[in-house]
Amino acid sequence: MMLYLDCFSGASGDMILGALLDLGLPLDALKGALGSLAIEYGEIRADRVLRAGVTATKFNGGDTSPPEARAAGEGGPQHKHYHLKGIVNAIRRSALSAEGQDRAVHLFERLAAAEAAIHNTPIEKVHLHEVGALDSIIDIVGAVYGFEWLGIDDVEASPLNVGGGMVKCAHGMFPVPAPATARLLEGVPVYGNGTSEMVTPTGALLVTSYAKAFGPLPAMSIAKIGYGAGDRDPKDTPNVIRMLVGDRTSNPEPRTARHAVVKIECEIDDMNPQLFGPLMDGLLAAGALDVFYIPVQMKKGRPGTLVTVLAPPASRESLTDILFRDSTTIGVRYQEMERSCLDRAIETVQTEYGPVRFKVARRDNRELNAAPEFDDCQVLAAEHGVSIKTVQAAAIRARARS
Repeated sequence: MMLYLDCFSGASGDMILGALLDLGLPLDALKGALGSLAIEYGEIRADRVLRAGVTATKFNGGDTSPPEARAAGEGGPQHKHYHLKGIVNAIRRSALSAEGQDRAVHLFERLAAAEAAIHNTPIEKVHLHEVGALDSIIDIVGAVYGFEWLGIDDVEASPLNVGGGMVKCAHGMFPVPAPATARLLEGVPVYGNGTSEMVTPTGALLVTSYAKAFGPLPAMSIAKIGYGAGDRDPKDTPNVIRMLVGDRTSNPEPRTARHAVVKIECEIDDMNPQLFGPLMDGLLAAGALDVFYIPVQMKKGRPGTLVTVLAPPASRESLTDILFRDSTTIGVRYQEMERSCLDRAIETVQTEYGPVRFKVARRDNRELNAAPEFDDCQVLAAEHGVSIKTVQAAAIRARARS
């Protein structure tokens, strides 16, 4: 039995848990598992709601503050924050299976590693801002229990729609995706379509930890569909995550990864060089597939920079707005084209230093490239006091054995 996570409207912890309940996870069993954490929380319930005409299950994880306050990180009394040690202790005394406890602890350790890297803080001193809240602990532990109860361990996911705009975090306003979310989504296909945060750190953590591959819906026979609702209810697109459960089937023919893209270009010869870094970051955060700079010689012998942006055609206007706003260009040009891509997937292996993700590229089901995620190796190398190449070699050996 496999599960496909359709993240067309993003992902959050409560959306994932709502979809698991929609698939048949008993609420009373979930309450029993969460009660064994021995931490105080408010009422836990599951409600049937409509999101742009789609019926879905809305999970309420015990934070009684209004949805807009939770979205802004301003929950009420139930929005208490915990440190990593306290979370791990609660998990270890819970009624989760030994395997479930290990997975839940690994999730929070991975989150702590991401936060430590962002704030340049030792992992044992890191404060879990976005996902140390009580409601998020309930979402993560509840999801671990739900996947185990449903017996699902074969998971794939779509590229994640991260949304757009700005989001309020513990250290101020940041562009979507938030820093912790972006760190957790490294190496995973994402795109931006919207004006609000659509993938939370909790959602990014769960999707990237469970999904073994990312891409279009694989060939499968669908047995059941579950919908988990988010807090917001926009009228144009249902604010839900969709889970499709069924059995894998063989592809009638190999899929060819061909995609339309737009190339956006301009030359700049009068901009402060310090602005090129933030310009690239802003373009990538807004959905660009790639951004690169090439030094060029412009008229009158002036040195300049050719700015090239590759993006989905739907993102052309929003990326053009960023180029005009954040650079000194007064004009851009476009070229529509197609690109062929290898089928790409993210796979995780366990090493003696910890889990390492691999970027794997295939064509016609034949593996052509596989490389360990550098950032994972860097974090683990720092934790264990070894070189990055030592962790890389361990990851390659572990994958060869799997």
